[in-house]
Amino acid sequence: MIARFLTLVTATIFATALHAAVDIQEVESEGGISAWLVEEHSIPFTALEIRFRGGTSLDREGKRGEVNLMMALLEEGAGDLDAQEFAKARDNLAASFEFDAYRDSVSISARFLTENRDEAIRLLRAALVETRFDEDAIARVKGQVQSVIRNEQTDPGDIASNAFNAKAFGDHPYGTSDNGTSESVDALTREDMFAARDRAIVRDRIYVSAVGDITANELADLLDGLLGELPETGPKLPERVTPALDGGIEVVPYDTPQSVVIFGHQGISRDHPDYIPAYVANEVVGGAAESRLMEEVREKRGLTYGIGAYLLPFDHSELVLGQFSTANATVAEAIDVVRGEWEKLAADGLTAEELDLAKTYLTGAYALRFDGNAPIARIMVGMQMSGLDSGYIARRNDLVEALTLDEVNRVVREIYDPENLTFVVVGQPEGLETD
Repeated sequence: MIARFLTLVTATIFATALHAAVDIQEVESEGGISAWLVEEHSIPFTALEIRFRGGTSLDREGKRGEVNLMMALLEEGAGDLDAQEFAKARDNLAASFEFDAYRDSVSISARFLTENRDEAIRLLRAALVETRFDEDAIARVKGQVQSVIRNEQTDPGDIASNAFNAKAFGDHPYGTSDNGTSESVDALTREDMFAARDRAIVRDRIYVSAVGDITANELADLLDGLLGELPETGPKLPERVTPALDGGIEVVPYDTPQSVVIFGHQGISRDHPDYIPAYVANEVVGGAAESRLMEEVREKRGLTYGIGAYLLPFDHSELVLGQFSTANATVAEAIDVVRGEWEKLAADGLTAEELDLAKTYLTGAYALRFDGNAPIARIMVGMQMSGLDSGYIARRNDLVEALTLDEVNRVVREIYDPENLTFVVVGQPEGLETD
């Protein structure tokens, strides 16, 4: 508790400087590309974060895993450079590029020194519009993805996550792994990679932020040079899907001494006006070491080393989701405890003391997220994709502080749903079967 108090004190000190330091400029290039910028000229370094809405949900039918594989191949050669030459050129510039694929977006993270900015951006542009997708690189990266897929098939946590998603989302893209299956990945071709790139990396779904040693005019010029040649539009996004979770337990037999349990039900979207009170309530339920779930399942009964719950607002659906592991002999007891806490929460809500402690922690810890150029750039892109304005950082803590107990408990009663709380168990739980 003392350590946490000191952390909060430190965070509070940082928070005052944070609101003054994160001065977001909204930039638009001549080519119509918008970005958020925080200038920081004390170090000759810039972090650039780019995201495109859509992600692995844009995989075509029968080609699951194509966007994930494509993103992993962007650094494997571009223009006149093969994979090794591209890596050497990047390293010689002391730059770093990261290409990632997620359920609702693909992201590109670039870090570069001011003196090498132009060369780094030219190299990154080549990766996006002069991608080689060489056959030997495709074969090599396919092997890496196949290794991940094999691990998913033997890791209890991955098995549980995939089973829960399949139950919740069925044949929607959310219902299957972003990596695809062994068969679908094996069948992907070089032509599929070009098609996936031109579907997922498009201008009408782009979000950009930059933090560091760069001016607004320099960023505007950079954007057009880097992104101006991308395809203008992408394919239609998936339809909205309501999680098919109506309570009960599904057991997936697996030979392991501990069972992995994932539980949840429908949640709340990020743009819902009640998201902030729901977020604060979740901190009490399962977001911190002192949460109700940790207290009841771990501290009082010793049934697990850790348990948590969190809100997952996807673009086309939303969940309240939790997870824990426990010995096969204690799975049933642990599930009963979680159900009991959900029922108490829905019936009685939070206490005033719980709400005050959650407010103190969340407002104090907020500043700690802004601990460098790259984290700030990621936060700003996330804000844009969530529909938040550039002033949100300055007023976020005020929104939390303004919450009343009645307001939070109204949201708790509307969101937390014991009747539809669904559990997926992977293991050999004693005295527990699918119902």
